[in-house]
Amino acid sequence: MMEKFDVVIIGSGPGGYIAAIRAGQLGLKTALVEKDKELGGTCLNIGCIPSKALLTSSDHFMFAKKEAAKHGIMIDGAHVDLGKMQQRKDKVVKTFTGGVRALMKTNKVTTFEGIGTIIAPGKVSVKSSKGGTQELETKNIVIATGSAPVELPFAKFDGKTIVSSTEALTFAEAPKKLLVIGAGAIGLELGSVWNRLGSEVTMLEFLPRIALGFDLELSNLLQRLLTAQGITFHLETKVSAVKIDNGAVTATATKSGEELKFKADKVLVSVGRRPFSEGVCAEKIGVEFDDRKRIKVDKHFRTNVEGIYAIGDVIAGPMLAHKAEDEGIACAEIIAGKAGHVNYDAIAGVIYTNPELAGVGLTEDQAKEKGIDYGVGKFPFRANSRALCNEDVDGMVKFVADSKTDRILGAHILQHAASELIAEAVSVIEFGGSSEDIGRTCHSHPTLSEAVKEAALNVEKRALHIMNR
Repeated sequence: MMEKFDVVIIGSGPGGYIAAIRAGQLGLKTALVEKDKELGGTCLNIGCIPSKALLTSSDHFMFAKKEAAKHGIMIDGAHVDLGKMQQRKDKVVKTFTGGVRALMKTNKVTTFEGIGTIIAPGKVSVKSSKGGTQELETKNIVIATGSAPVELPFAKFDGKTIVSSTEALTFAEAPKKLLVIGAGAIGLELGSVWNRLGSEVTMLEFLPRIALGFDLELSNLLQRLLTAQGITFHLETKVSAVKIDNGAVTATATKSGEELKFKADKVLVSVGRRPFSEGVCAEKIGVEFDDRKRIKVDKHFRTNVEGIYAIGDVIAGPMLAHKAEDEGIACAEIIAGKAGHVNYDAIAGVIYTNPELAGVGLTEDQAKEKGIDYGVGKFPFRANSRALCNEDVDGMVKFVADSKTDRILGAHILQHAASELIAEAVSVIEFGGSSEDIGRTCHSHPTLSEAVKEAALNVEKRALHIMNR
């Protein structure tokens, strides 16, 4: 007998499992289908969570090695037990995935392990790893199958020498020389991890800048700081070949018309991610895709096929876990007959290097391209008392505001705690607030958040702790 549900969600990443929780809260009979043994998708198992665990551990090591002495803490012979570091990372992941499974039970979501295939509107087939198949009948289907790393045709992943982010999270030892192709968030974060743990890291980027999509001024400053930490950057460098010989790898690239050779022990290819919808068979029942193989949806996440929705990395927009989560909530609410909405102007992006780079809304360049009359307010952390106490003065806060209305159009932060500090700007943007709203809000002293206030004040050149010109 075919089991019946109100909604079947395919994929248990941040979009899928959050959609399942919200659907369960709303009283919908919900099923969650996941092809892997553990719930949580790429983010929890081989992406956001394990990478942040390694970033934190490696950052602690760098503090012990290079910064502790400045605080009068003398640590002689600090060294890394990489096995133990990896074990800690795995424990963090296991705790989180176990928590997700517990949440499914709490919210009465039925989980199915196997590959979910849409065989018709309202029908999903689940083929388990053990070979068995069962069919689910449902009023609504949500595709939340996420994304996968983009593979270069001349540098196919072999899992050992030419690797994706998945394998770069599990190295048993730091490679002597690590070559990273692509200087976006993933490349910068994993390049930072292995640079801190002893690898000689070289990053090759096709574009004339790192961290595309983030504020250019802050991205350039981040590049200078990471260079000072020991990472080598080659921008406007086009890689054309990657060859493996006796376990060693050589990449051939062109820069300013000159052919360059780069030798390494391992190559991390981090040139982006692509929507992952293979195996779902959405195209076989007429679901439409765009030219980038993303599923087309309307503002209510509905595809062109009645009763089929899509969220997260398989649709247009930034491939961010929190964007997928918000879409999962909104989609579940829409299916339940409520009003669900996502404000795409208030979704921050973060690169978790040290310092972290965070941004929300428009950059200066984007405001310029749109022909908006805007003002800018900046404040450096070197003038912030808490940053000075922390011996952590690199970076700044920058606001972009509409010159006529003072409404905040964008906020950009480079600082060790940028991922947390950006939340205030996101909240104010969500409520349509102005730079004066932040500038007139009392911030605790001494805190890093005072730099956010000062930058907001400085949109009108009213910062209190720097000279205003």
